[in-house]
Amino acid sequence: MVGRLIETDACVAEGAAWLAAREPRFAALLERTGPLPLRRHPDGFAALLDAILGQQVSTASAAAMRDRLAAAGLFEAGAIAGAGEEALRACGLSRQKIRYAQALARADLDYPALRGRPDEEVIGALVALPGIGRWTAEIYAMFSLGRADVFAPGDLALQEAARMLFDLPQRPSEKALRGMAGAWSPWRAVAARALWAYYRLERKREGIR
Repeated sequence: MVGRLIETDACVAEGAAWLAAREPRFAALLERTGPLPLRRHPDGFAALLDAILGQQVSTASAAAMRDRLAAAGLFEAGAIAGAGEEALRACGLSRQKIRYAQALARADLDYPALRGRPDEEVIGALVALPGIGRWTAEIYAMFSLGRADVFAPGDLALQEAARMLFDLPQRPSEKALRGMAGAWSPWRAVAARALWAYYRLERKREGIR
């Protein structure tokens, strides 16, 4: 069963109000950040490819790869599947990213069907593909499918933001942050947006595109 979806700015505002009413630190954070971004992107191959490009690189590096692929006409599944390694490397992709991108292009994933599947089934289907880890699957579920109660505790910016916001002695592990985020259900995806906004304020850089 698919739960609540984040489809409009009003959905984000509702989730933010819920968090602020239950956690004073979120209330203080939201006074500083103002309205949180919607961060909805179309689903499908391009969105998942975009997530692969963003793995373990800066947002600027991922954007550069994305722009080069688009300029070369290499952002569709068929084009990626048929491209040679040299052409993809010229766009900035590492050998590993090339392997993952081409595996995704050849997987023939039923993207529309994912829209009607529960969160954990979506994540399970995606992590079965080469190069798609839980972080990538959770980012796709949050931003491309609009799932309101998905979180990405493996994200370093979220971990650092949680450390700062909750005055923790050290950055929480993925397991620890997943446990913390349980208190933010059913609006964990809005909590993630709030923490990314806080990270941007404190660190003067984006934690997520």
